[in-house]
Amino acid sequence: MTDSTALDPEDRKIVTLARAARARNGVPEGAAVRDDNGRTYVAGTVALPSLRLSALRTAVAMAVASGATALEAAAVVSEGESLPDEDLAAVRDLGGAATRVFLAGADGVVRSAVTAG
Repeated sequence: MTDSTALDPEDRKIVTLARAARARNGVPEGAAVRDDNGRTYVAGTVALPSLRLSALRTAVAMAVASGATALEAAAVVSEGESLPDEDLAAVRDLGGAATRVFLAGADGVVRSAVTAG
C-alpha cells in the first residue's frame, strides 16, 4: 500500500513498535495501539493452552487495563492479508468506528489502512 515513511510520525511509531514486539517475542503478530493521551500499548500474540488472543486484542486489553478510555490508532504487523472482524471490533469498542488500523508486513511496509467500523 504505502511506504511507512509516508505515514504521520505517530502512526509510523506504532507500526515500528508492533514490528519490534513481533520480532522480539518471536510471535506471529505484534500490535500497538495509541490512546487519546498519546500513550502506547504494545503486545504480541498470546498462545497459551487456556488463553488465545491476537496481538491487537491483547494490546487493546492492555490499554483498557491501564485506564485508557479511547484510542486514536492501532497497528498490526503480521503475515496475514487482513484483520479478523474480532480484532476490529475490539478497537471499535474502545476507539470508535473511525479509529484507523494499519496492517503491515514483517518488513514494516503498511499493506492496508482501514477504519475499525
